[in-house]
Amino acid sequence: MEVEFDVKITPAVLYDYLLAHTYTSPSGLIGAVAGALMVVAFFMGAGALVLIAGIIILVYLPWTLFLKSRQQYLANPAFKEPLHYKMTEEGVSVSQKEEVQEQKWEDMYKAVSTPRSLILYTSPVNASIFPRKDLGDQAAGVIEMISTHMPPAKVKIRS
Repeated sequence: MEVEFDVKITPAVLYDYLLAHTYTSPSGLIGAVAGALMVVAFFMGAGALVLIAGIIILVYLPWTLFLKSRQQYLANPAFKEPLHYKMTEEGVSVSQKEEVQEQKWEDMYKAVSTPRSLILYTSPVNASIFPRKDLGDQAAGVIEMISTHMPPAKVKIRS
């Protein structure tokens, strides 16, 4: 079985990835919980400074990720053209113009999903992002390929 598709990386796609990546990391979770606890503490009688600090913490990270997604998009020329992916029994290849990169299934780090994208990590910090809007009816085939070729413990995809 083979699955081929093209994806276009946009600032919105990058932002979705950055949010998912950050808020599933320990530091992102700690920051979100700390900010939420400060807001709750305000309603339990703590001062206004605690509320302000909590709101700043809760708003700061998403805002900086939003700005970072725009900067990454503008700084990376590869995002200007669509990326062509081909999933085979051996692994995943990505091509753009004449350049081709291949990765074997056994070298994949993990696969996760967001409501907008499927994310295939090639390392703890690098990933291929497959926007669901670009996959269309290919999404089921992509999920099947990932689920078939990666250990279940590494796959956290919700359809």
